Order: sequence, then structure tokens, then C-alpha cells
Amino acid sequence: MVFWPADLAEREQGASIIPLLIASQDKFISLLHVADSSPTCWKDVLAKTREFPANLFLKHLVVLADVGGEQLKWFSTELLTVFPGKRMDFAWNGKVHRYRFGALPGGRWDNKSLRIDGAGLLSGVPLSAAMEDICMLILFGGAATNPGVPAVILDRCTIGQLLGKKDELDTFVRQRYIWVSRITGGATQNTMGYLAQNCVKERLQQLLPEWDFSKKTIPGISQNAGRTDISFDLIAESPRGVFCAIEVSFQVTTNSTIERKAGQAQARQRLLHRFGHRIAYVVDGAGNFERRSALATICQYGDCTVTFSEPEIRALASFLRGLE
Repeated sequence: MVFWPADLAEREQGASIIPLLIASQDKFISLLHVADSSPTCWKDVLAKTREFPANLFLKHLVVLADVGGEQLKWFSTELLTVFPGKRMDFAWNGKVHRYRFGALPGGRWDNKSLRIDGAGLLSGVPLSAAMEDICMLILFGGAATNPGVPAVILDRCTIGQLLGKKDELDTFVRQRYIWVSRITGGATQNTMGYLAQNCVKERLQQLLPEWDFSKKTIPGISQNAGRTDISFDLIAESPRGVFCAIEVSFQVTTNSTIERKAGQAQARQRLLHRFGHRIAYVVDGAGNFERRSALATICQYGDCTVTFSEPEIRALASFLRGLE
């Protein structure tokens, strides 16, 4: 981002999983194309591919199969009841094969422990027994011949049936990521918006340790004839009870909240000033700076407007000290 400090940029990278997967999908597809001689050939190919760590491979599979954190936790505790004796028999390429789970029973599987969360994917890790179990389940669980296999496995864990079918596999992966990108775009931006707010809050708490940043509303500041308290992204309260609302606007796409914040700016400043309070803005992202009219309105009706850079956050802290 344009002015983000290093720690926030690192957190943003951890939240941006989908762009990482999109960027590596060609290598992922190529790996699967090569791994079509046996159900476990993918392990040999993965071991010889330095630029494609096991946790990234696993992340591709769980996203493509729409296997979320709750399913992973369920797998870790219930697979032994689905596959007694730790054996999964499955049909592939005209034959029945058998896989023995190597990590069961084990600890709880989740995105963090498997290193497939945003932070974990920043560092590649080798294939573990748990990773191998989940990969085999996602690849071939849908073709399992064991009795009583639940629908969540039969319906979602079918990617292995596309091995050796180059065109079908390529189409499936690319279309799937178009769908995933659409449904996760809003969530990803919300996540990064919260990261931005938390980063500003943490930095101001360090600079103003005596101030309170725990509130989301200010006493007496309401709308709808006093029926609804107005919520702000952050609220700084001084030891003497002086309040300053802080609105944090992160955006890099054309769908931005900055237009809404600009539309509210004049009325909110007038209301806060009536009660002796102030309002400040922290803005960043190319999408914001392209909206010159909205940004000019925010600067006009904000008592202090800064970016995410370290010097400007310090300037915001100095502004807040001056309210005492």
C-alpha cells in the first residue's frame, strides 16, 4: 500500500491469500498434470519442486474443494469413524487403491497448525503426515468405496478424478478461482480494513498509553433523533474525558467506502463540534487518492487528516495531545 508501515504491510500480505493462489495457479496446474501416473505421484513431484512448498499445495486443494476450517477440524476428530483401521479404499483410473492415514489419531487440524493461514503461507514448509492425509482425502475421498462416507467428502473431494485429464483439470481450476475470487473479494477487503484499524489503534496506544481506545461510540453522539448511537472506526478518549472520533479508510479498488465517509464528513464534524469533540481521518490506498473530490471533502471537514506513514501517525498523536 502507498504509505503503509512495514508491520501493516506484512499483516496485509498475510491476509491476501487469494492473490497468492491466483499467482501460483499455473504452477499448481502443471504439477498436477505431471502427477498422473499414480494416486501418490503428486508427492514425488512436489518433493522435487523447490518453488512450490507443501503448505501452498495443500492450500490450493482446500480452497478448490471448498474445505474450510470447520471441515478440517471435523476431519481430524471423525475420520477414524469414517475409515476404520485408518484405511481409505478408493477407485481411480479403473482400479481400486488403498491409502492408510498416517497422522490419525492426532492433534486438531486447522489452518494455523497446518501452516495454510495467511501468516503460515509466508514461509514454505515440507509435507507432513497430516498434510499428506488431507491432500489424499481431498484428492480421492469423493471416490472412496468405504461404506458410510459422508456427503461432504463425496461431494467436495473429487479433484483427483481429474488427474490425467488435462483440459478438464485446467478448466476446473481456473473457473473455480474465478468463483472463489468473487465470493472472497469483499471478505478480503473487510479483513484488510480491520487490519488497518488495528494497526492505527496499536500505534496510538503506544504513543498515548494513558488514553482509552476501547470505545466505538461517544456519549451523546447519536442519530435518528437520539435513538441510535453513531459508531466510529476508532475513538480516542483522553484521561480528562476529551473525545476524538477516528475514521480509517483503506481501499485499493473502485468499490470504496471513502465516498460514504466523505458524504458524512460535514454533518459528523458539526455534530461532534457541538459537544466539544473532534474527528480525524487516516486514509490510504490508491483507490482513495484517485477520488480527489471525496478526499478534498474529508480534508475540509476533518480536524486532522493523515496517512498510514509513521511520521503522520505521530502527527495524529500530537494532534490528540493538543486536545487536552
